[in-house]
Amino acid sequence: MAQADLSTTSATRPLARTTTFAMAAAAGLAVANIYYNQPMLGLMEHDLPGQITRFTPTMTQLGYALGLFLLLPLGDIVERKRLIVVQFVVLAVALAAVAIAPGAALVVAASLVVGIAATVAQQIVPFAAHLSAPEKRGATVGTVMAGVLCGILLSRTLAGFVAAHAGWREMFWLGAPLAIIAGGLMMVVLPVSRPDSRLSYPALMKTLIHLWREFPALRRAALTQALLFGAFTAFWTILALRFQEPRFNLGADVAGLFGVVGAVGILAAPIAGRIADRSGPQKVIVLGAVLALVSWIIFGLWTSIPGLVVGVILLDFAVQSALVSNQHVVYALRPEARARLNTLFMGSMFLGGSAGSALATVVWGAAGWTGVSLLGVAFTAIAVAVQIINLRRV
Repeated sequence: MAQADLSTTSATRPLARTTTFAMAAAAGLAVANIYYNQPMLGLMEHDLPGQITRFTPTMTQLGYALGLFLLLPLGDIVERKRLIVVQFVVLAVALAAVAIAPGAALVVAASLVVGIAATVAQQIVPFAAHLSAPEKRGATVGTVMAGVLCGILLSRTLAGFVAAHAGWREMFWLGAPLAIIAGGLMMVVLPVSRPDSRLSYPALMKTLIHLWREFPALRRAALTQALLFGAFTAFWTILALRFQEPRFNLGADVAGLFGVVGAVGILAAPIAGRIADRSGPQKVIVLGAVLALVSWIIFGLWTSIPGLVVGVILLDFAVQSALVSNQHVVYALRPEARARLNTLFMGSMFLGGSAGSALATVVWGAAGWTGVSLLGVAFTAIAVAVQIINLRRV
């Protein structure tokens, strides 16, 4: 297989903690934008009648997956700092478009663009891995991914609160300047990192196929995380609709507050990264898959608010632990191709997420919470099986 090596200018000094935390904050602000619509979905459906509105979270997840496949490889051939700043600007414009969209179709279309542009979060993560020392890479990625998880979970809390007290459009109006602020922060703190490559974009994209075929560990990590993230998005897509049922009769603000509960999982990222640095990531991945399965069993059998609280803590902790550990595996496969490896890994993960969101929406309409719980059990059980088969081969 002919493959050109891509080398980038490495940092000559250790990555400062302030820079790491700034990257974590910016990544969290970026990824938050694809989750604002989940706790607000009931309000959006009321304001924009029609079945198409219900698929807004699915379209946002799909946009994120498309952006990962189409934009993330650019990190190996384009100066990363400039690429990150430009994506934040595009993200702000897309958020404003959602806020002013007069109908459901335009909201869904603009949400696709929001998802595509929000992949700037995944430009930041491999850049952090590139800038960090090898012996600290797991901890650095874990810190940045903690910021990502914080954005994922607390975005729901913020969106639920703003939507309940001001309206769902106002949340997107708030998101636009936050994206500009994050882009400005990255302009100030990030070093210039110029790739040393003569590959064209089409040639670069062709190497994705070779990388996918070359590394079984990449395929296994991608499949496992796609299944776990599919279960994760299934829960969060349906939660707001679940709370609108007569037995709960709760609004967007309460659905959003569950983001605070799930934020306990933020602790998993740096812990998992340090364990992966010391002992290897495989045991953490297996544990994460098993805990995710347990969380969905709890959702199905313990259907009260306390059951949801316990289940969401387990689910978020499990998915985040597995994610950081799988990234540890993937980033070590070929350092000069981290952006493309991240493309394949995260792209697969968000395809799984969009599938989980779409299937959960359909199953919810046909079989309610019981059907969604069975769907979550199926996704996580397959992830556990994939990891057990791998352990037996080792």
